[in-house]
Amino acid sequence: MTSSATRTPAPRPPEPERFWADAEVVVAPEDPRPGSWAGGPSAQLVDGTWWLAYRLRRPVGEGRGFGNVLARSADGVRFEPVAALGKDRFGAESLERPALVHTPDGRWRLYVSCATPGTRHWRVDLLEADTVEGLATAPPRTVLPGSDQAGVKDPVVRHDGVQWHLWASVHPLDDPDATDRMTTEHATSPDGVEWTWRGTALAGTEGSWDARGVRFTAVVLDGSRTWAVYDGRATAAENWEERTGLAVHDGELGFRAAGDGPFLQSPHPPHGLRYADVVGLPGGGARWFYEATRPDGAHELRTVVLPA
Repeated sequence: MTSSATRTPAPRPPEPERFWADAEVVVAPEDPRPGSWAGGPSAQLVDGTWWLAYRLRRPVGEGRGFGNVLARSADGVRFEPVAALGKDRFGAESLERPALVHTPDGRWRLYVSCATPGTRHWRVDLLEADTVEGLATAPPRTVLPGSDQAGVKDPVVRHDGVQWHLWASVHPLDDPDATDRMTTEHATSPDGVEWTWRGTALAGTEGSWDARGVRFTAVVLDGSRTWAVYDGRATAAENWEERTGLAVHDGELGFRAAGDGPFLQSPHPPHGLRYADVVGLPGGGARWFYEATRPDGAHELRTVVLPA
């Protein structure tokens, strides 16, 4: 796999304290209590302007993932919303993390994860427009429908200069009490719309911190040095409070976990740090965005710049 984007070298494990202390809050939750979140970021740096898509959530029973927001910034820290998408527009019970994509021909896409009402099923819809603001009124179309056996959500989408790649979180629905289980599955596409599944990119390791499931949150294409960060959890009790692991490319389709995880976590119990995205900077290093647990149990969206 190759990419023409700014190269982002595989990260050195940072000191967890500095990763947290040097970060700045981008978006705080509207309500400071557990189950209230601002997070699930997906970022792009295009012609010197930062663009960010993220998810807002209320506790279960009070709306869950009620909206996705699109915002812009000159510095990667202070963002101004330019559009908001509500769950009702998609006929969804909840919206999960969006994926914001700038195509090689200069158009914008937003892949939106939608919960089917009254079920444990998820699907992914696609919006496309000439501008980020135009995504607010673009008609949605379903591109990853899932099935009665599996729900699909939280895609990471990349173009390698030849074709599109997608890594999605896939949840088996055979046991209604265990739909939190997840693997990351890989798909390819010539156009970013019609996808062909290629196989499992990464699954959890039995007996490890990520045994219950893994979910890719960012992939950096760099040939044989391609790497990814992923969310992992050991048990169902850790659902919604996943921590972050590092994976390296291990062949045409698959990845393997790198070292002893987790790679990153919040200093505040229960230590959730998830949905990390990473964007290479033109001068070197990278800006990270992530969702993390605060002292009050809510989740906030944070950013930090790490050197190369």
